This record gives sequence, C-alpha cells and structure tokens, in this order.
Amino acid sequence: MSKKNQYQPDTNAVRIQTARTNEMEHSTPMFLTSSFCFDNAEEMRATFADETDFNIYSRFSNPNVDEFVQKMCSLEGAEAGYATASGMSAIFASFMALLKAGDHLLSARSIFGSTHTVITKFLPKWGIEVSYFDINDPAGIEAHVKPNTRMIFVETPSNPGLEIIDIALLAGIADKHNIILNVDNCFATPVLQRPIELGAHIVTHSATKWIDGQGRVLGGAVVGKKELIKEIYTFCRSTGPSMSPFNAWVLSKSLETLHIRMERHTGSALQLAKALEGNPHLTSVKYPFLPSHPQYDIAQKQMSGGGGIVCFELKGGLESGVRFLNSLQLLSLTANLGDSRSIASHPASTTHAKLTDAERASVGITPGLIRISVGLENIKDIVEDIEMALEKSK
Repeated sequence: MSKKNQYQPDTNAVRIQTARTNEMEHSTPMFLTSSFCFDNAEEMRATFADETDFNIYSRFSNPNVDEFVQKMCSLEGAEAGYATASGMSAIFASFMALLKAGDHLLSARSIFGSTHTVITKFLPKWGIEVSYFDINDPAGIEAHVKPNTRMIFVETPSNPGLEIIDIALLAGIADKHNIILNVDNCFATPVLQRPIELGAHIVTHSATKWIDGQGRVLGGAVVGKKELIKEIYTFCRSTGPSMSPFNAWVLSKSLETLHIRMERHTGSALQLAKALEGNPHLTSVKYPFLPSHPQYDIAQKQMSGGGGIVCFELKGGLESGVRFLNSLQLLSLTANLGDSRSIASHPASTTHAKLTDAERASVGITPGLIRISVGLENIKDIVEDIEMALEKSK
C-alpha cells in the first residue's frame, strides 16, 4: 500500500495533504495561481514533454486540485482521477473522452435531468448512438447491448426516484462484452457505496452535493482505471472544464468531515422515512433502507447506509405539492441537495422539467413527487416542519 493510502479511507480524507511549504503550515494553503515557474529551460522542456510531473498551468493541474483528487481516489479505491468545474462537466468529460462517432452508449433511463439532456440531445449530434434501459428490469439489460456498445452509464440510487440496481450485475455484463461501466455515485458518496470494488471502471461525482456539504461551491470528479482517466485528462486539459484552486481547497477540507456528516444525514433520513410511512396525506414513501423499497435487498448488499434523500408522493398531486412547498418554514426551496440545511424540491417542475410527461412517468417522476434532502438540523425539527406542511397541503 502506498504511503498516501496507508490508513483507512476516513483517515486518508483527513491526512492526505499537499507537501508543506517552507512556511511549515498545518493546513494546506490555497495555490491561487494560473501558472507555475521553472528553474531553467531544460526543466521546462522536460515538463512539457511529460518527463516530469511538475505543474505547468492550473487548467492542467494545481496542488489544491491534486490534493482533492488524491483524497477522492483513496475514498473510492481508484487508481487515478480528475477534478472538474462541476458534476455535469465530469459526466460530459467521461462521455466525450471515451466515446467516439459510431459508438453506442447504453444508459439507465432513471438519471438526472441535465444528464438526460446531454445524452438525448447532444451525443447524437456527434454520431454517438444512445439507448435506455429500465433500471427496474435488470434481467432485460443485456438484450440492449450491441456490437458497438462502448459504455454503460447508471446512477444508483437514481435522482430523484431512488431506484437502485445491482452494480456487480452490471459489471458482469460490462466485462463480458468489453464495455466500460460508468457509475454516478453522487447520491451514495464513497462513504456509503464503493462502485469500483463492485466492478465499475469509472465513477463520477457532483462534488457540489454531499462532498461539499454546505452549498458553497461547484465541483465534479471522475475516478477509476488509470488508462481511462488518462483519456479524460487529455480531453479536459485541452477543453478546459478545470476545477478552480479555491473550490478544490474548499472541497478537500469538506472531505475531512464527509464520513461524520453522512452518518448524521443518513441516520436522520431513515428516521424521517419511518416517521412518514403511513402518513394519511401520502400515497408512498421511498428510501433505500426501508424494507418497503423495491430494491431493499440490493441496497442492503451494496450500501452501508441509505443516504440523505427521502422521496414521497402526495395524494393531491401537483396542487398539493405547491401547497406543501409553500407551507414549509424550516426547509429551504433551492436547486441543490446534499446541504447542511434540509431542502425540499418538486422534480417535475424543476430538475426534470425538460423531460416530456411520458419520459417523467417512465422514471417514476409523478406530479406529486417531493424530494427531501435531509440536512444536519435536529431531526425533530425536520419532521415537525414536514408534517405541518403536509397538514396544510390538503
């Protein structure tokens, strides 16, 4: 085991650090610089020829970004990684660096709205064939594989429906057909789920969510097999979706508390889900670690906790949803999740509004679906605010 990964992942998240400068700082400083200097012309030549690993330009690499990437690789058990300006730029880079005209992408239908837009609207413009599979029909997935299938993409748990699929099953299909398995691990984080251990080849993240954890900065990451990350690095180095040093500094510090924050988020989310089951204003409550979840057994097998998202369906549909959101006093209405503050959202009119009615229905996004991102407030206050708003949603 390398020195940088000599401890447990949660210790590495705290202790992996950029080499100290001559100032002997205890906390990593911010390297807010666009470029880096060389001692002589030969050193500069060698670095541009990839004969050294020195920094050149912050679009390529930066000490703060490198520290964040090293921590993410340790947490996910990955060989290499690259950090980007946002979660969507990480996903886009994972597609564009590894797919070419004539290739086929097989994606789960249940994915984030912006990802759906990229796959459906833009990839076909560059000659990349796309088709979708139903995450709830794992037995039928292999039938969608074609001779030109190059990648399988999946979110598990999915956004926002919390649908779950057996990653090891997908890995078996991918390996059998020599396909890249690309897993969006945003909802679970590497604290609760490690897709690479289950056979994934690359893992993508929106670091904006649970990894930052306080709604401050944007960021994304792709980690996985070294030869695949090399292609992603080459693409990003030239196209420029780089993470800013400031954001990397914030996110690296955030990782130091990720494990303890996810313990609180997950514990509170489970309590909320249990409290809402049987509520007379709801037709259903969905949470991966509720026995009523359709893929509960898979969640138990591949996750150590259910995560911080709880979904429920209001009996009154869209009108009840509007009344519910407008009645909340504690929870925030905002376009984010994974914050220290609890958030309520209505996916059909926000994150997945660009999907057609049929597309939303096919992935379980109904007019009355509410997504709750459970924050770090006292769970009693969270439950009371939601129950009060449910009473007023009638």
